[in-house]
Amino acid sequence: MRNLQAAIDPDASLYSVIMPARWEDQTATAILQLCSSYQLESSSVKTDQITANWLLPLCDHAANAGIKNWTVYDWETILLNQQACPNQRIWQNDNSQKPAFTINLAAFASTETGFDAHSYRKVLQIVIDSIRILYKQQFNFINSELPFPDLQISPKQKPVDSENAESYHNIAGTVYLTNLDACLAQLGLEYDSIQGRDVACCLTCFATLLSTAGCGSDYLPLSPDWNALPELTTLAKEIWSLASEEKTLPLPRIETGFSIPGPEDLFLGSEACGLAPIFSPVTEDGHLAISTIARMAKQKLTPESALAATLSGNLILQPPSHQAHCTMHQALIGFTTSMPPRPHPMEYPLASKTILPRGIREPLPPRHKGITQKASIAGRGLFLRTGEYEDGKLGEISITPLKENAMVKGLLDSLGQAVSIGLQYGVPLKEFVSAFAYSCFGIAGTVEGDPGAIYATSFLDYSFRLLSDVYLNQPLPDAPNNLQSDEEKLPMLPLDLPEEEMNQSHSSPRKHSKFKLVS
Repeated sequence: MRNLQAAIDPDASLYSVIMPARWEDQTATAILQLCSSYQLESSSVKTDQITANWLLPLCDHAANAGIKNWTVYDWETILLNQQACPNQRIWQNDNSQKPAFTINLAAFASTETGFDAHSYRKVLQIVIDSIRILYKQQFNFINSELPFPDLQISPKQKPVDSENAESYHNIAGTVYLTNLDACLAQLGLEYDSIQGRDVACCLTCFATLLSTAGCGSDYLPLSPDWNALPELTTLAKEIWSLASEEKTLPLPRIETGFSIPGPEDLFLGSEACGLAPIFSPVTEDGHLAISTIARMAKQKLTPESALAATLSGNLILQPPSHQAHCTMHQALIGFTTSMPPRPHPMEYPLASKTILPRGIREPLPPRHKGITQKASIAGRGLFLRTGEYEDGKLGEISITPLKENAMVKGLLDSLGQAVSIGLQYGVPLKEFVSAFAYSCFGIAGTVEGDPGAIYATSFLDYSFRLLSDVYLNQPLPDAPNNLQSDEEKLPMLPLDLPEEEMNQSHSSPRKHSKFKLVS
């Protein structure tokens, strides 16, 4: 064991965490996120104590249920080897949601011995038993679970065991898989390869088979190419026969899927969450990732030789593309009961700018660059200021007129703030340009102070055409200028009469030809 100072996040206070010495430093942060708030009130957080809070009651329930094929020692070994981890609600003894466990696929793979199929099955079975035990104990506390009888069951098939009747055809919990790319790397397989996808299908299908064993043949997944992973072939045939059996009282089903980012993946030391590939060959602290070392070993490269080859211009490790991520996602559909959202395809994953997820704002740094443009439209002054991110992308605008009333200044300032918020949430600038360029209202006329524009139909027209020119590299032409046409010429003071009317007035004077100036 070792004592480590860690924090839940960089701005939080430090805690003393006592954990096994073989675990990475990031595991201490995961432990703080997994434990309850009252457990953080002590001077030090001891991993064995917070583990015992959920593990000892679980093993007691297993012994009472007659399960004797695993003990507390088995679970301690699983946690020590970071092969599996319960979800946050189990650590905190929260019974309001269904139990879930995450399986670290990379913990069963090795560059020397290949894939340990027997350990994989044993850990999966222990996790499945634990989910059903917890579900049985917490059934009456889980949200949205009402113990009403299933009216669709025929009298012959209706369960007669009153103790398990309420769990008939219910979903007991979920088994999540993670760290797929690291597992493939240690098996000497590329993520973007047919053989890599076949092995991923075998691992996923095996977990689904074992989870649905005893639930009936209606829930059998598709059958993959078991020859891709010979270590699982014999065990898979055995599990398949068990899963296809029809029982009078089926067991509550267990779903399978792939994890999403959370403290469980951090606890297991996952390099990539769920089925996602590892896009970077190094970790956050600058060290080579385990998957990178495994792929270099397959090519018989040392770190020194790989560095020398990279400096000479040779690409040693080709990072997978987002298209490979999409292809893997498509290949695994049908071998698991639930899938994460389909990854967003990107044409240039490494060079293109990141698309902001919906609902996440990217504020500007406190100190940032931008431009300031001073111009005048029909003699009315205007300042346009912008704020940029470090990569030069527009993130903020401000439109300030010089000699307008308070209402016009306030409206333009509010519009600038609204556009800035939209830009920081990922709205493309071209959408704002399309909406506000060539808008006609208020002050319009000749533009002075900017050689790129001659005429503008409004303050907004000029501002957003300028933004399109600077940040989109798409200069927009001026709108047609109709103010100088003959039809729209207005008489100016001293209100001279046209020549025709002047001639008529001399030849034949008309009544009421005098002008009156009315203010």
